Amino acid sequence: MLALARSGVEEGVWLRAERQYGGRGRQGRAWASPAGNLYTSTLVRLRASDPQAATLALVTAVALEEVVRAYLPPRHSRERGNPASSFSVSAERQRDPRVRGEDGTGDQLQLKWPNDLLLDGAKLSGILLEGAGDAVVIGIGVNLAHHPTDLDRLATSLAAHGITPDPADFLDTLVAAFALWLARWRGEGLAPIRARWLDRAHAPGTALTARLPDGSATDGLFVGLDNDGALILRLADGMTRVIHAADVFLI
Repeated sequence: MLALARSGVEEGVWLRAERQYGGRGRQGRAWASPAGNLYTSTLVRLRASDPQAATLALVTAVALEEVVRAYLPPRHSRERGNPASSFSVSAERQRDPRVRGEDGTGDQLQLKWPNDLLLDGAKLSGILLEGAGDAVVIGIGVNLAHHPTDLDRLATSLAAHGITPDPADFLDTLVAAFALWLARWRGEGLAPIRARWLDRAHAPGTALTARLPDGSATDGLFVGLDNDGALILRLADGMTRVIHAADVFLI
């Protein structure tokens, strides 16, 4: 997708791989990519009036959370906060227990800064942004059928919760959700995206560790996001710290 971005391909193109042999996570980490999961990327051509490019991670996260929640049992659908966008899975698929997870699993679906989606506290997906001229390439990986067991954090998959989406079908729904949230990002600014992200994140007061790019670590309690989407932590001395880049872990 980076090559296509540099060649001038238009915004809105999506690529999906059945599997990857050189998958990468944040900070260049290798990422296992067996068949059955979702590996996809798209690009956004930046405009002068767009919010900060880095906040596309929040746009992607809220769209992805919305799609995953559509596959979970109905009792996990939340009505508080901003109204859901207009996409939905079909009625036939909603009645299919293989899609909706009628065994009652998947109790906790939460966003974690900067770009993770957690299911029952374990990493379900990740998002990676890369620049290419006036474009931002957005890479998305979702553990549908498999999940790694050798990470420095817990990971899970939808299959581990009794839900088995087809990757192509899942992507079709994600494309629609992402288009709606991208349009809001452009038309209304970051505020509604930030509000939705906070509504779907872990609760204020959650204890977090932020591992910073310089190798240091900061512990604190989750306060929220600033107006630019940066993480705000309350430290032990009562002061707050704004963090723009870090790996973040629940304590």
